[in-house]
Amino acid sequence: MNSSIVSIGLANPGLPIKQASIAGFMKFAHQLDEIEARKLRYLYRKSGIETRHSVLLDFEKKDPGDFTFFPNNNELAPFPRTKSRMGVFTKTAPQLAFEASKQCLSKASTEAKEITHLILVSCTGMVAPGVELELMNLLGLGDSVERYCIHFMGCYAAFTGLKLSDKILKAEPEANVLLVSVELCTLHFQKEYVEDNILANSLFGDGAAAALVKNSKEGLKIKSYMSKVIREGEKDMAWGIGDFGFEMRLSKYIPSLLDEGIHQLKGIFEKRFKVSQIQNFAIHPGGKQILTKVQEAFGLAPKVNFHALEVLRNFGNMSSATILFVLERMLQDPSVSGDILSLGFGPGLTLETLHLEK
Repeated sequence: MNSSIVSIGLANPGLPIKQASIAGFMKFAHQLDEIEARKLRYLYRKSGIETRHSVLLDFEKKDPGDFTFFPNNNELAPFPRTKSRMGVFTKTAPQLAFEASKQCLSKASTEAKEITHLILVSCTGMVAPGVELELMNLLGLGDSVERYCIHFMGCYAAFTGLKLSDKILKAEPEANVLLVSVELCTLHFQKEYVEDNILANSLFGDGAAAALVKNSKEGLKIKSYMSKVIREGEKDMAWGIGDFGFEMRLSKYIPSLLDEGIHQLKGIFEKRFKVSQIQNFAIHPGGKQILTKVQEAFGLAPKVNFHALEVLRNFGNMSSATILFVLERMLQDPSVSGDILSLGFGPGLTLETLHLEK
């Protein structure tokens, strides 16, 4: 038997928020004139996103007097600082992680007491004692459960968590590993009207996903993986802690950089994964252009991005949790069988690859 992802549970806060409503909030927050607002609405319409979720209740409100997180004035002053944002994360992340975990275990008919290892993944919040400890309490896990935290690795961090799960199972074949990703990206809305913020504000949403990884003949078998850094993109995707939340550098050149990087690595991909024989792909939906560029770089038909585009359309980019949303859809899709090549991207510019078999 091999390490396998046997079930995946998903959770999102609140009701879906229409992308058009978020665009309206951004026009107000950035204090845009009608010309700039028209440009912004066009970007949001072309994003491939229809709805997103947020732990904050303000993004679809038109009257600042109704805001519950941002200040009740047109200037949004004083703008919420990092401490207040982390306060929301500390309060809301454990429950969202619990909902995803409970669903995951229920799907696998597994009791919480059977979990031996817990891996928490997040790049949008950090606190100690951490979310993983509160999650242990909510699930009723034993105090002897081994726990690990993967923080601040960005959108590819779930790949790191799955690789760690595989290594744990190689060392302890009887282990049951619960991998939980919880990302509250919308906590980090930045008001300054610059390219990095405009792109990030148009893409990111909130969500959590939990995967049960164990030695099993069922589910998605983990066959191999590979990590590569595309140095040319080091300054084009970055993530740092600022005074007013976490700040993202997100260049419009990332799709082109990934396109060039994959073209350079195609020989390595073929030797390592026999990529020309693989029919199923699970590409991290970091954005519509990213999905298109990766699909084209491998010379694939647009249909390979069906599940990724559906996740992007309904939820936006939820950082590390997003790829688990894609894999959950593929796990449930009876038309998907055989090898799956999954790819994720993040700061570095880092390319993570995971070879699975359903």
